[in-house]
Formats: sequence, C-alpha cells, structure tokens
Amino acid sequence: MTELNNKEFLIRLSDIVAKLSSIAKTQSFRLKQKWDDYLHNSSIEPYLIRTIPIDKSKFVNDNKYRIEILNITIQALADGFHAIKTLLKTIYESYFYSELFINEFSEQDQLIIKYLVAKEILGNLIQYNKLDHETVPLKYNVVARNYSLIKLKAQKDKRILENMNKIFGNQKLELSTIQNILKEIEKDGLIKITKKDDNSNLYEIKNELILSDEGQEKYNQYLSPLIVWPTNLWRSFYNIRELNITPAQDIKNRETLEKILSRSATQGFSATNNVFQNLLKYYQNIDS
Repeated sequence: MTELNNKEFLIRLSDIVAKLSSIAKTQSFRLKQKWDDYLHNSSIEPYLIRTIPIDKSKFVNDNKYRIEILNITIQALADGFHAIKTLLKTIYESYFYSELFINEFSEQDQLIIKYLVAKEILGNLIQYNKLDHETVPLKYNVVARNYSLIKLKAQKDKRILENMNKIFGNQKLELSTIQNILKEIEKDGLIKITKKDDNSNLYEIKNELILSDEGQEKYNQYLSPLIVWPTNLWRSFYNIRELNITPAQDIKNRETLEKILSRSATQGFSATNNVFQNLLKYYQNIDS
C-alpha cells in the first residue's frame, strides 16, 4: 500500500474531490439531458447533484476552506443517492402510468419493462437496494433480486425469502408475503409454481424478460440511457479507492486517519460517505 506524507496526502485528497466534482457535473448534465428528452412530461423534477467548487491549491493549504469543501462534497454524495431514488420514483409512480409509455410499448412489453428496469438498476446496485427497498414495488424488487438465481436453478420460497431479507435488514419479510408476491408474478406469466411433497413451493422461470424486437429497439433508444445512469453514477461517484493509502509518520493523528481511510477500499455510497464524514471531523479537530 502506498505511503504518503501529509502534503502528498492532501494533494491526493484534492485530486479525489476534483474527480468527484467532475463526475457530479458530467452525470448531472447527462441525467438532465435524458430526463428532458424522455421524462419531461412528468410533474417530478430530476434531483441533480450539486456543484463541488474546488480550488485544489487552496484546498491543500487552507484547512478552513478544506472543511467547507468537504461539507459540500458530503452533501453532493447524498444528492447522488437521492437522484437515483427520484429517478426510480418517477419511473414507477409516473412514467409507467403515462400515455407516453402506454402508447410507445405493447401491453406485453410494458409488463416486461417494469420488471426489467428493476432488474437492471436494483440487480446491479445491491448496496443501494439495501438502503432503499421501498421506492420500487416489492414484486419487481423480488424479481430484481432473484431472477438470475431462479433462472439458473428452480428455487424454493424459503430460499427466495432468505435472499430478500439480506437487503431488508431488520425489516424482515414474512414467508406468506413472499408467497403472495410470487403468486402475483406467476399471474404476470414470468414464473411457474410447483407444489412439492414437503408442502413447499418451487419456483422456476416460465418466460424470460425478453422484449419484442420493436420493444427492444424503442427501449434501447429511449429508456436504456436513463436506466444505465444509476449504475454508471454509482460505480464512478462512490469509488474512492485511491484514498486507501498508508499515512506517513509526519501526519497528525496518523492512526485515526489510517482507520478512516481503510473504508475507502470498499465501493459504494455508505463507505464513501463514511470516509468523507470522518475526514470532515478529522480536519475540524485539527482546526479546533
């Protein structure tokens, strides 16, 4: 692991904040552009990531300024999370009921897209799904979390329940809830349910999440750029592995800083937010 002295670390940190500033600007522009292209009829506005203004030289040399920018960065990190949540909310509570969606896609493609969007976003962003499992209706969330598993091998309801409760944490789902949801999914034609001798249910894929040729073409043209946006944001904005360094002996409260930076090895909102929250406290203590 790279060892950095105090000046080198501050330069590295300023580089990371500048990188996040650039990502925030680029990704906000892309979201607004795609939103205006395809979700402009929604009454909901996109939740954009605030600008992170940074003077790298001042950040390195002025602790008060550094604290100010770290505060803004923390707020921007939260903005990214809320941007994803707002996009999902708009899609599931507004767009899927709009004339645009209903007129653009056949009924069968409409049904599949509702599952497909959840699978593409929540299926890729497990950490996000652990923090937000309310915005997307449960039946789509169940498919997002279990589609690949069931496709690989038929699964029992208890296994699906176990998989769902990994993201629901303390808000555990009941087996009866999962069974009822899976019956709804069966009615939509996606899965087949077989009753086993031990009174359990076995679930297998009946129809895959495949759109018609026309539906796939329209999905790729209109929806796909919006659907891939959360994953692109998450994997770039919440990735600060360059901060996973060893502080040199000249750094004040070296052990504290080393412990803070160890979380940067993990990608995702929670780890990134934790690092910046604690860096803020670290530099506030230095300034006091």
